[in-house]
Amino acid sequence: MPAETVCAGPASSGTLCRVKRLIVTDVDSTFFRQEVIELIAEHAGTREQVAEVTERAMRGELDFAGSLRERVATLAGVPEAALEKVRGAVELMPGAAALVAACQERGWAFGLVSGGFEEIVRPIVEPLGVTLIRANRLEIAGGVLTGRTAGPVIDRAAKEATLRAWAEAEGVPMEATVAVGDGANDLDMILAAGVGVAFRAKPAVRAAAPHSLDGALDEVLRLL
Repeated sequence: MPAETVCAGPASSGTLCRVKRLIVTDVDSTFFRQEVIELIAEHAGTREQVAEVTERAMRGELDFAGSLRERVATLAGVPEAALEKVRGAVELMPGAAALVAACQERGWAFGLVSGGFEEIVRPIVEPLGVTLIRANRLEIAGGVLTGRTAGPVIDRAAKEATLRAWAEAEGVPMEATVAVGDGANDLDMILAAGVGVAFRAKPAVRAAAPHSLDGALDEVLRLL
């Protein structure tokens, strides 16, 4: 399918058209400053334990799906009401909102794919105009977290599959896609994208990715 084009100015002006792009970023430690599961774990008294497992998973030392089950199990019994406090504690990465706004201005598609949790991600990013969102879901029963996730796990393979599915749905060829992330579970989509970016990334991810950035998230635009 040919890429759609986005043109600035009246059609008669002869303005150069840009190819429509799709930019997809990871969420925790990429679009958000924090790892959301660690913020939830603070309410369970297991933050230190969860942070250690998260770090090992992001370095690629542990299977992501297995590590997610292990970490989420420690959250059993956390009240659902605590999720509102977690949302209030989340801070956007510098340049995150600016990147979304720049995509909207250019008519590009923007999406977030996360190994974190939709219950946290969606209420924060929808006011920014982000509609392409895929993340894990927490199982909740009787007003508390059960210590399990609901539905398929969003791991590194799912992230790549999501990038490809969104590209097809948006009419964007893979060579016009951009994928950004910091951890090992982001590598498949980073390497599949036309422009793959390691952002404030773990050493193994930085070494494997075609591009690496350490500043604000909207610096991605400089690579295009």
